[in-house]
Amino acid sequence: MIRQPFHLVDYSPWPLTGSLGALALTTGLTAWFHGYNTTALILGPVLIIVTMIQWWRDVIREATFLGHHTHKVTEGLRWGMALFITSEVLFFFAFFWAFFHSSLAPTPELGCCWPPTGITPLNPFAVPLLNTAVLLASGVSVTWAHHALMEGNRPEAMKGLLVTVLLGGYFTFLQALEYLEAPFTIADSVYGSTFFVATGFHGLHVLIGSTFLFVCLMRTYMHHFSSGHHFGFEAAAWYWHFVDVVWIFLYLCIYWWGS
Repeated sequence: MIRQPFHLVDYSPWPLTGSLGALALTTGLTAWFHGYNTTALILGPVLIIVTMIQWWRDVIREATFLGHHTHKVTEGLRWGMALFITSEVLFFFAFFWAFFHSSLAPTPELGCCWPPTGITPLNPFAVPLLNTAVLLASGVSVTWAHHALMEGNRPEAMKGLLVTVLLGGYFTFLQALEYLEAPFTIADSVYGSTFFVATGFHGLHVLIGSTFLFVCLMRTYMHHFSSGHHFGFEAAAWYWHFVDVVWIFLYLCIYWWGS
């Protein structure tokens, strides 16, 4: 047997089931839009969620119990996470492009002004400012947890992670209330479209990041991380800081300047 520093994964059904789940989801959405039944629309997310749980369970086993995540493998995972976050930056760049394309040169259909005629924007110094403070505080708490983990202080790391998850949940709650009370909808010209799509996708990323950090909290509780081997947590922290930075740009551009 030839020894090499890489981890060659075992045969896995999860890429196939994940692909089938995505196919069922998109097919189900199309069918729902045209008035057909929602069987595929329900089956798709269920299959995707089951795939996520089972696949990440296998990755946790490989990292924690089987010892497959060597230094060389972890280096590859770091590059993968960095490239993934880069792709997410480009994803949000498209939304900012759409927003500035419409706001810097408003057309006559918009009243040649921004916000468009008839749109009452949200007060940037009310709930949006509170949400900014909440996310900035969560960035501090996740850094607190990271430094505690590097020092081998598991109780402090758990406290920092718990605070971060709670702040992420509070942010989501505030944004849901903001959506319910907003004086415009996603159908109200390009302003409503860019606002709800950009902030909505950011809210989805907050939910994903909160789930990511909650899993890390459970893994910390079960002694899965050590001071020198905790890339799973580092990846979650990178993702959370990315979410924080995107929100700052959303607040400054869409909530404050755009209002």
